[in-house]
Amino acid sequence: MTLPAALLLLAMLLAGASAGITQLRLEEGARAGARALARGDDSASVERTVRTLAGATASAAVSADGEWLHVTVTDRVGGPLGATIPWLLSARASTRSEATG
Repeated sequence: MTLPAALLLLAMLLAGASAGITQLRLEEGARAGARALARGDDSASVERTVRTLAGATASAAVSADGEWLHVTVTDRVGGPLGATIPWLLSARASTRSEATG
């Protein structure tokens, strides 16, 4: 009786760890994407940078608000429970443009 409960607890702990790692990768990808935007890189280059750091399944959305540039990166949690529980995580980074024009 306690073995199924222990296995369920272990599965939930592993799913939580997977979500934490995914969130860290999204944060890193969003920061790198914002830095690329600040340098004046185009959206396709930002998307490549984000996918390199956050993973191939991550998606990036670029937006601008005056002189502020924003990158929002989203992805689902991987792993066996990630597919069962549709966790959609996101991270956002903002910066001011450094490009001179």
